[in-house]
Amino acid sequence: MNAANNSNENTWADVRDKVREGYAEIARTGQWSGVQGAPASQASSSCCAGGGCCGPTTLTPDQVAQAVGYADDELAAIPEGANMGLSCGNPGAIAALKPGEVVVDLGAGAGFDCFLAGPRVGASGRVIGVDMTPDMLTKARANTDAYRAQSALDNVEFRLGEIEHLPLADAEADVVISNCVINLSPDKPRVWREIARALKPGGRVAVSDLALRKPLPAAVAADVEALVGCVAGADLIETIHTDMQAAGLSEITLTEKPEYVRAMTTWQDPLYKKIAASLPEGETIADYVTSLDIAARKAHA
Repeated sequence: MNAANNSNENTWADVRDKVREGYAEIARTGQWSGVQGAPASQASSSCCAGGGCCGPTTLTPDQVAQAVGYADDELAAIPEGANMGLSCGNPGAIAALKPGEVVVDLGAGAGFDCFLAGPRVGASGRVIGVDMTPDMLTKARANTDAYRAQSALDNVEFRLGEIEHLPLADAEADVVISNCVINLSPDKPRVWREIARALKPGGRVAVSDLALRKPLPAAVAADVEALVGCVAGADLIETIHTDMQAAGLSEITLTEKPEYVRAMTTWQDPLYKKIAASLPEGETIADYVTSLDIAARKAHA
């Protein structure tokens, strides 16, 4: 391995460690203390206690979920504590899940989307949640008993692993979903290659994520809070499309969903307020950041 590759690996490891530390704290305490410059009343109800994709916000988890397209009956059907307000879209809504399918959720967190997917694939299907944070897996697995009792199904499991190195066999999944997680990866091209590897021929991708409409100012791109808050690590929309094609995915559709950014801005999310203050005069966060519904398919052999 040459010096440049060594440097990349070290940088990626640093990014991964920062993200893992942030989400471990979220899992343990329901909030992330990394937000700076917010009033104490907001910081105390920050990330996840207040909800919001990865970052601190004043919305409740249910308000975040409703803002990005989850229905009240969906929220009522999952174990208490599974929704931590970490969504920026509803990948299950675009996945069109069918009974008997194997679904993999990248960055499953406390199990929110897994527990929604389970009844849709039924007893003959399987849902596998993957997360790199042991504290999140502990929380998800603790929620599994309640899911079994509510659904009378035993079809959801959780595996420890990084989304760049999925703990899955080749062609194991019919569908890969993910909700505001791929932006956190320091090696997104590899994530898309792993998704393609894990999918069966003809398998589907249904991802909700944050994406950039144009490059962020340097101060925002280098901000650790903005990284854990799912903004600084986001890719340009055209880069996402290019990486997916290079991984062997086809029938790619990328649909901008402005509702999430609008909600964060309207509800005065402290991270979004901080980012807004760093932007050139006359520009808004919505000029740079959007929630994106991503759909694709792996070609048949």
